[in-house]
Amino acid sequence: MPLTLNNLYEDFRDPETIKAYASLIAEEAARLDEQLSIMEICGGHTHTIMKYGLKQLLPSNIDFIHGPGCPVCIMPKERIDHAIALAQMEGAILLTLGDMIRVPGSKSSLANERAKGYDIRPLYTPMDALRIAEENPDKKVIFFAIGFETTTPMTAVLVEQAIKRGIKNLYFHINHVLVPPAVDAIMSDGTAKINAFIGPSHVSVITGAKIYEYLPTRYDTPVVVSGFEPVDVMESILMLVRQKVEGWCAMEIEYKRSVTMEGNTKAQELIAKYLEPREHFRWRGIGDIPHSALKLRDEYAALDAEKLFADILPTEPIDDHKLCICGTILRGLAKPNDCKVFGKACTPTSPLGSCMVSSEGACNAYYRYMEV
Repeated sequence: MPLTLNNLYEDFRDPETIKAYASLIAEEAARLDEQLSIMEICGGHTHTIMKYGLKQLLPSNIDFIHGPGCPVCIMPKERIDHAIALAQMEGAILLTLGDMIRVPGSKSSLANERAKGYDIRPLYTPMDALRIAEENPDKKVIFFAIGFETTTPMTAVLVEQAIKRGIKNLYFHINHVLVPPAVDAIMSDGTAKINAFIGPSHVSVITGAKIYEYLPTRYDTPVVVSGFEPVDVMESILMLVRQKVEGWCAMEIEYKRSVTMEGNTKAQELIAKYLEPREHFRWRGIGDIPHSALKLRDEYAALDAEKLFADILPTEPIDDHKLCICGTILRGLAKPNDCKVFGKACTPTSPLGSCMVSSEGACNAYYRYMEV
């Protein structure tokens, strides 16, 4: 009987299972006629690879390239400055998810501004935004929404519930971004040497794996949508190696226990009801990528913090710290330990860039799980 997750293993962190996959990968990889450079798009996979030492179990002709799939990491400084400007308004409460609090903007961070006395609150669940707005009817409550397709449905639910409940003081600053345009931008550039992808599973639960079908046909690059457990990742690597060895190229789903081709169509419909693609959005380190992010539809302008408070929001793009190579890492052109300030001037407690802040950031993963 073949070694598969479905008929043999329930523990997706079992060391013997991981070693068994490593042996199979080594056997198959010996037949590769080129280096296999796999971009794991999502930072969650980066952390799994580093935490469980998966790279050390693989043959030398398999390497990982870290991708732009960390929503905190790709947020440019000017968007952080938006959040700070909104938080500094009289009578404002700024809400966002935890990692955003410490990401540096051009001159400060939300954490520093909170220490000065501004009402800035990290949310454990976005639904708390409704309660906070209802409990503070005299305040302007602004939800600084971030995330890829995974967290976008929750923002759409918040918008819908705010309308249904008649909450007039809850506003939305939308920073939801999309995976395919970013990957397309990296591949179109042609600088990063990528010949295989591990696709993010949480995104795919919402969108369906269909969003990656263009990669094998357009770039002759196989994709396997993987779960985040170490056994998931190892099986996905084996699937990619076998495609390369056997001379075919396709999009496959490893994470079949949660991911389908079509995804969550109800969530997709809810997103489309309240949100639509932006014409442009600037990604940290990558630059302006057309139609790569979402915004509130015009009919919900009364809830749109970007439109309502546009006069106080900065508009000039702001580059990263000169010593920070976060943007180069996000484009798949460098690794965290290539950075001169990694683990020295830049640490999780005093980050120069966003890749060190986020729990999904590549620099954070390297700092946590390898010797510095």
